Amino acid sequence: MTRYFSLQRAGAIGCGVGPLRIAPARFLTAVFGTALLMLTVAAARATSSCSGDCDGSGDVTVDELVLMVNISLGNADLATCPVGDRDGSGDITIDEIIAAANNAAGLCPPPEPACPNRNALRNVYFGDLHVHTTNSFDAHMFDVRTTPPQAYRFARGEPASLPPLDNDGNGTTTVHIDRPLDFAAVTDHSEYLGEVETCSTPGSPTYDSPTCQQFRSGGVADVRVFGINLTGSRPKRFKDICGSDGSTCSDAAGTVWQREQEAAAAAYDRCSFTSFVAYEYSNARSASTLHRNVIFRNDRVAFPISVYEQNLPQGLWNELKQTCIDSGSGCDVLAIPHNSNESNGRMFFVEYPGAQSLGEQRTQAQLRASIEPLVEVYQHKGSSECRNGLSGIIGAADEQCEFEKRRPDPVFDCGDGVGQTGAAGGGCVSRLDYVRGALLAGLKEEIRIGANPYPLGFIGSTDTHNGTPGFTSEETFVGHRGTDDFDLKLRLGHGVLTDGGTVFSPGGLAAVWAEENSRSSIFDALRRKETFATSGTRISVRVFGGWDLPAGLCNNADMAQIGYDRGVAMGGTLPNRPTGAGAPTFVVSALRDPGSAARPGRQLQRLQVVKGWIADGAAHEQVYDIAGDADNGADVDLQTCMPRGPGADSLCQQWTDPSFDPALHAFYYVRVLENPSCRWNTYLCNSLAPADRQPACDDPTVPKTIQERAWTSPIWYRPW
Repeated sequence: MTRYFSLQRAGAIGCGVGPLRIAPARFLTAVFGTALLMLTVAAARATSSCSGDCDGSGDVTVDELVLMVNISLGNADLATCPVGDRDGSGDITIDEIIAAANNAAGLCPPPEPACPNRNALRNVYFGDLHVHTTNSFDAHMFDVRTTPPQAYRFARGEPASLPPLDNDGNGTTTVHIDRPLDFAAVTDHSEYLGEVETCSTPGSPTYDSPTCQQFRSGGVADVRVFGINLTGSRPKRFKDICGSDGSTCSDAAGTVWQREQEAAAAAYDRCSFTSFVAYEYSNARSASTLHRNVIFRNDRVAFPISVYEQNLPQGLWNELKQTCIDSGSGCDVLAIPHNSNESNGRMFFVEYPGAQSLGEQRTQAQLRASIEPLVEVYQHKGSSECRNGLSGIIGAADEQCEFEKRRPDPVFDCGDGVGQTGAAGGGCVSRLDYVRGALLAGLKEEIRIGANPYPLGFIGSTDTHNGTPGFTSEETFVGHRGTDDFDLKLRLGHGVLTDGGTVFSPGGLAAVWAEENSRSSIFDALRRKETFATSGTRISVRVFGGWDLPAGLCNNADMAQIGYDRGVAMGGTLPNRPTGAGAPTFVVSALRDPGSAARPGRQLQRLQVVKGWIADGAAHEQVYDIAGDADNGADVDLQTCMPRGPGADSLCQQWTDPSFDPALHAFYYVRVLENPSCRWNTYLCNSLAPADRQPACDDPTVPKTIQERAWTSPIWYRPW
């Protein structure tokens, strides 16, 4: 669903008048007229989440359509029909009304049969949406031979074999996860899909080309050659592999893409395990990371877009809209940026190429927000949440911003500009390399143009290049990049291809609150941003915000029902502030990771609310401890890795913003911290004989512990 404009704001932007007021009858006539003209396209676009069924009766009535129109005009509260707001933006848009009209007309696909454990109040599911296999050029060149089917089987608990390879080309290191995932997506690089296939298939048309021979030699130097080829302003394919017109590679990519779809289809076990068809768009302009994972809702997909076809993110969004969302095929898609911490200010740089007016800027911002509702805030290359000491944000230093940093201090501040070579750990660092800075920039843009390009929900993932989704255990970490980090000297070193080694971690997980474990339900959760990220742990956390949440929700068995009925969940926007209302209240509930019999989870230390707001044109941030105890004295024995000290199995708190100003745009997200535990390098060093210990084992600059955590998607407040 693409948000073209908000009816609620249409009259207020650029015209100097208040919210648009049209008689509901006249407006409905216009809506249904538009709907009739668009039925052939809109019916296909309005997938199983057509929505509009405000009362949950199973039908969409005229009264419900009238209600949605009135909500869009500001004449009724969104809380009277929250399902009408499909993307959780806080508005009901014309696209959402048309989708509901299609539903009323019986033009939406029939819903899938409900899963046995379907829960209208939603279950929590954990997954990994960033997974590379042997079809990715860098994984293949680092001797990873895990296929997409094997990666999905690993996510469900089966073992995988990793490098080093034996004489028959089989992996000799066996790994597995102790708890299966609920969902996963293989996201092989769209760049070089065909090149990997033709260079690794004897008898292919260009198998013996010089560049294919270089590809098969593998290793860091050759991976670097292929990677550098993606960093120019207009990357070109290798002609000796792909031919002068590129057809050899595009044909081979089609074969691989078909296999990727078949693997996802075979792995999809509705109600038990969800697999998504997906790929990674790997733009590396100026050697800055501008990568996105592209996730399709169902099996109606578009051919992968690479940097060779679209060398700017704006081109990616427009082509996804054209080839998928607006194609009339029933295709729907999300793009999820990751590793903004390597982007030198470029990932979330505020720009609107070609826009000549505020209206055109607004249209671009709305397209970006609809295509990219989420960001991967944590993965094996570190945290992209926040960083202290950068210009442009007012607030006290946040000690938790030191968590798993990709680059150590000191760094050069980009200020309001951009740099380059971030993918290799170089260049300047910007506040826009971090999600908190992007969220604040989004608030500024919403004030300026009436649309927020960065209303980002949060997920985590691994970015494994071993085909091992969900392999996030600190205790059993063996690296994520094949022969680049497969042995202890490499893993405990400084990195070879890029800065790495001890800088890297096992990565994170994506978590969603969804009615059931199915593609449609999990994708809807991703779309509405009812998601949270973890650093690899399986903490469960839930957040609701509202204006009149009753006291005592932490002890109320109906907390979730009341939260949905009288507020919004994480990822949502608070409804219009009622006349006479005070500050918003949030209820936060978190449960520790139960772990497994072999590896129990750690207890919780505290809950924090992170607030960001714009005042007098300046960006502000503040962190509030709302539950638990930062000084509980808990720690971990570094020799045995056994936890010591008190903690909590669960934490719950209702919190009201003590410094709320109803005139200021703001966001709120929650951070949940566990007690400290051993980091992966401590486990590894403890397992080594004295003669095998590496310098990192005794290096005081290498962290010995980690404080695992979860980050929830924000809840936004808008003054209008």
